Amino acid sequence: MSGAAKYIAMNRFTIHPGKGEAFEERWRDRETFLKEVPGFIQFRLLRLDDTHYSSYAEWESEQAFKAWTNSEAFRKAHGQGMPEGVIAGAPNLECWHVVLDGA
Repeated sequence: MSGAAKYIAMNRFTIHPGKGEAFEERWRDRETFLKEVPGFIQFRLLRLDDTHYSSYAEWESEQAFKAWTNSEAFRKAHGQGMPEGVIAGAPNLECWHVVLDGA
């Protein structure tokens, strides 16, 4: 299980109806700066339906994730914002410690 994620950070987003394309486009076009961050494993944007999405980021440890949130790379990535009228309220952050990895 080498290289398996030990910490997951997910933001749940509710967006306004009809804004899914704009939301996804913003994520595709933005610079995340994650590849330069120690401890980062992978990122995924997940869609449940037309108005519910989650960002999913895997980290080697909680400490690596917290270091990212205090970094200049984090400030640059999150300073890019989202077009007005896309998101219906603040995202909800959920952080998880991986306790079992694999089948």
